[in-house]
Amino acid sequence: MNKVELVQAVQKQLGSETSRAAAERAVAAVVQAIKTGVKKDKLVQLVGFGTFRIVERKARKGVHPKTLQPMKIPKSKTVKFVPAKDFRTRV
Repeated sequence: MNKVELVQAVQKQLGSETSRAAAERAVAAVVQAIKTGVKKDKLVQLVGFGTFRIVERKARKGVHPKTLQPMKIPKSKTVKFVPAKDFRTRV
């Protein structure tokens, strides 16, 4: 499912009186709230759905795919999503 399909699904769930623009704003608001929450609190937990959290990856050694030369990959931060048990069992 992509963003367009998600907007259509939200519009369908909210009923025929909901415009596409309103559904787009709702999806955008949820996505923005998750981004803001993760950035501020480093964790967003949606009960029954899952948890978004910032994890730090350690620096490590790797190989450049074109030159095959060894290289250092610096430490970095990324967002990890862990689905809730209820969600995981339904999929």
